[in-house]
Parts: sequence; structure tokens; C-alpha cells
Amino acid sequence: MAHKWYAIQTYSGSELSVKKALLQLSEEMTDGRISDVLVPTEDLIEIKKGKKSIVERPLYPAYAFARIDLDTGLWHRIQSMPKVGRFIGESKKPTALSDKDINLILEKVKNRAAAKPKVSFDEGEMVRINEGPFSNFNGLVEDFDMVSGLLKLNVSIFGRNTPVEISYTQVERVV
Repeated sequence: MAHKWYAIQTYSGSELSVKKALLQLSEEMTDGRISDVLVPTEDLIEIKKGKKSIVERPLYPAYAFARIDLDTGLWHRIQSMPKVGRFIGESKKPTALSDKDINLILEKVKNRAAAKPKVSFDEGEMVRINEGPFSNFNGLVEDFDMVSGLLKLNVSIFGRNTPVEISYTQVERVV
């Protein structure tokens, strides 16, 4: 058997349901032609109503990856599954991923990064501090370190610009 990795385009937000359907198809077939199904994910820190939670989000939205011994019959069977768009490939035919590409994806799965903030801030953006000793002050973002989750702000206190380093969870965007 010649198992190769293929990228399968899914409907947005349906990556995990397509993975589940492919695993179920693999169990039904019992011939081992679908040997592995993968939806790489990453953890994001999300804040809703003041509560911090970690959510999982696909690393490659709208894609699932499968290691398959593919023939025309199986190709059409998978492509006709609900929430599956198409196989990625040239000339409307599935093209297997190169070893370099799939190794990069597998490396990201194996060495999963720590959770990072869902939000990002741009330099020069105005924010309002809603917690801590500088509560209710506005500041301009000078730098945002996604790894540590810290913002460097320029806050005007009594008419003087003061540099402040604060967690991104303690600010909100000024609209």
C-alpha cells in the first residue's frame, strides 16, 4: 500500500467533524487505506465577560490532513462526504503533500506552542486600562509582546507621558 498525506479542504469550522467522519469511514472500511487523520490545533487565551479561558482553534482553518492509500473510488467517496469541499491538488486531481510540507505540519503538532492571546494590538492604538492602579486611564500602545502577554503603553498622567507595562487582560480597546 502507498499511503500518502493529502490536504482536504473542509467547510469553515467543520474540520473536527470531517476528521470524525474520516475516522468513522476508516473503521467501516477495515482495510487500512486511511491510516491517519489530523487536524492541527493551537491554544488561544480568550477573555469573555472578564473570565479568562483557553480555547482550541485549528492551526489551518478549513483543512484536514489524512494519510490515505487513495484510489478513484475512495477519492469520490471522501469528496462526497458532508462538509468536505475538495482535495487539494492540480488539475482537479488530489496531489499528495511533499515530505517537507507534512513534516513541517507534524512538527507543529508535536511541538505545540504555549497558549497565546486571541487578541493583538497595533502600535499607536488607543486602549483604556480597566484594572489596577492606572484604572480608567487611556494609553497608546508602544509594543505588544505576544509571548508574555504584556503591553507597553504610553499613558498621560497629569499631563506627562509615562511608560507603563501592563497585561493585555487589563485593557480594552477604545472604539
